[in-house]
Amino acid sequence: MSASPPAYTLAALYCFARFPDPDAIAADLRARCADLGTRGTLILAGEGINGTVAGDADAIAALVDHVRALPGCADADVKYSWADNAPFARMKVKVKAEIVTLGVGDLDPATQAGAHLDPADWNALIADPDTIVIDTRNAYEVAVGTFQGAIDPETRSFREFPDWFDAFAADLKAQGRSPKIAMFCTGGIRCEKSTALVKARGFDDVYHLKGGILRYLEEMPEADSRWQGDCYVFDERVAVGHGLKPGDYVTCRDCGLPHLRDTAHDCPGDESGVWPHRG
Repeated sequence: MSASPPAYTLAALYCFARFPDPDAIAADLRARCADLGTRGTLILAGEGINGTVAGDADAIAALVDHVRALPGCADADVKYSWADNAPFARMKVKVKAEIVTLGVGDLDPATQAGAHLDPADWNALIADPDTIVIDTRNAYEVAVGTFQGAIDPETRSFREFPDWFDAFAADLKAQGRSPKIAMFCTGGIRCEKSTALVKARGFDDVYHLKGGILRYLEEMPEADSRWQGDCYVFDERVAVGHGLKPGDYVTCRDCGLPHLRDTAHDCPGDESGVWPHRG
């Protein structure tokens, strides 16, 4: 007797596009999500759409079709995964100034981002000792897993990344270096903005992992992988490994940070300032 398919399909999606009226698009999406019974979060801004949603397979397929029908979103990046239990409690559609907050003004990731690399080309690039590999995620995410040899900026939110990079870039320029820079994040969206920032700062050989860590873990055979640990995700699975299989992490009820199940956790309390849902 075959096992039943997972009850929930998850779609992590984003697209940088020009939305002259994101409030109107958000209102339409709220109605569509209500009709379909999906749960999760979608963020709209003048620069595009970002979010993760869950529901039955037909509902998610219909919602993705709806998103891809939005202006400039025909090629929206979508990554799928599956879960037996509901990963989100409710559906939220928000309008914000940015779909992922970097806070540096008028970057245009749709035209300025670094070159995309698939997992095989990524492995070759980061194996080059002359390549600088930068993890653009926050410290609590990096602690769960990262690529071999990657630099951890030790940021608490993505807003801190520009100041960190500017200091890092000043050191590189003082040494007369203009290296290849490889950057990665969970699903690709933060790298669209961070690589655009790095190019705007005068670096030309800038690359990022297409589809992010999640696509890498889905496609790259574990035997050939340069990934170490698990990948933190912003839903009830907490972290996933190769093949996007749920890892052995849980979320601390007091501070919101991930830690291994049945292990001691040095909880900073609710004043830590690094809660995952804060960025």
